[in-house]
Amino acid sequence: MKLWFAIPLWQRVIAALILGGITGYIWGPGAESIKIIGDIFIDFIKMLIVPLIFFSVVSGVAAIGNLGRLGSVGWRAILLFVITGQVAVVLGLTLGTIFQPGAGIDTSILEMGEIPEPAPFDWREMLRSMIPVSPVGVMANVQVLPLIVFSLLVGIGILLARGDVEDDDEAETGAGVHGAAMIAKAFDGGALIFQKITILIMELTPFGVFALMAWVVGTLGLDAVVALGKLVALNYVGCLIVISVMYVSILAFVARVNVIGFFRGMVDAIAVAYSTASSSATLPVTLRCTQRNLGVSRPTSSFVVSLGSTINMDGTAMYLGLVTLFGAQLFGVDLSWADYFVIALLATFGSIGAAGIPGGGLVMMGAIFSAVGVPLETIAFVAGVDRIMDMMRTATNVTGDATVTVTTASSLGELDKGELRSADDV
Repeated sequence: MKLWFAIPLWQRVIAALILGGITGYIWGPGAESIKIIGDIFIDFIKMLIVPLIFFSVVSGVAAIGNLGRLGSVGWRAILLFVITGQVAVVLGLTLGTIFQPGAGIDTSILEMGEIPEPAPFDWREMLRSMIPVSPVGVMANVQVLPLIVFSLLVGIGILLARGDVEDDDEAETGAGVHGAAMIAKAFDGGALIFQKITILIMELTPFGVFALMAWVVGTLGLDAVVALGKLVALNYVGCLIVISVMYVSILAFVARVNVIGFFRGMVDAIAVAYSTASSSATLPVTLRCTQRNLGVSRPTSSFVVSLGSTINMDGTAMYLGLVTLFGAQLFGVDLSWADYFVIALLATFGSIGAAGIPGGGLVMMGAIFSAVGVPLETIAFVAGVDRIMDMMRTATNVTGDATVTVTTASSLGELDKGELRSADDV
């Protein structure tokens, strides 16, 4: 047992991926008999969708501290996070549309859940559907968009309550601030608890990956392996485009800093992000790199990097757009322009609820699939290679956190560009 846990999870997952593929190729259709192991793994992931999104989004909004902090620092950082997220998900949708990684595979022999018929697009109904009339019903039915709206409102409510009590009479302020802080800590605790549960469930990944990969290869043959390889390649290409085009352009033309110095100063954080596939685990290294190597002031770095590790997931947003189209192509689901809009919206703002830990993207994946009628069986296809893609997505997310941090600090005059240039010598 000790030897098993001494092996890094990503190595166990890759070994399970290879062994599962070999087993499926040898066993053939009989490999479906072990699919139940993978189904249980996927069911655990589905279990996490609602609580992880709810607690993570509320905690992320409450972490801003108060509405005042959304001033000079907050609005700049959040605006950049939203813009880069939108560009990233559009890139993912574009790559999926052009290269169609899920096309050409016959999945008719698979047993699937019922695919809901998409309703005709009506922008009025869409706006109304975003209102969480019954928060309990929204959670029970896993309606992601109104769930995110409700979570955002709860987070803003905590900020407003905290601001109100700080303006109250001195006699009331102590108890009020303490109460508001306790509520915020409760949501922080909830987010942490479900992140830990996610980490625990991710320990099942090698077993789920082995079973699902054996089932996919045994049932659909090597065509499925080719399709998954294409998806992995597109994920890496998309992330590299986000880094080399979008982030470099922001650094060079908006922040006006030394791009080479930036990447040399961030190399430690990027390496840790890639190896751990966890932006949360990389947070201390990202803070050290931005402060010591890139010359960002400590207050700005602490606020923006911490906020970014929670709500900035450009690599994940790009991937969610790409993999949703993969699932739609795989199972022959026709997506309308309205569905594309929903995917872009959910992938951008839904990435707020994607925990910065390995496997967090799988949770959001199921949420978006449910919203646009893509079969959740798609998760079974991509779970086997998700860890390989997650490593690159996390490296992209962390690079994006640092890019926004440097750009925000530069606009506020809180960036020592001489320190950043010296990163050439790091």
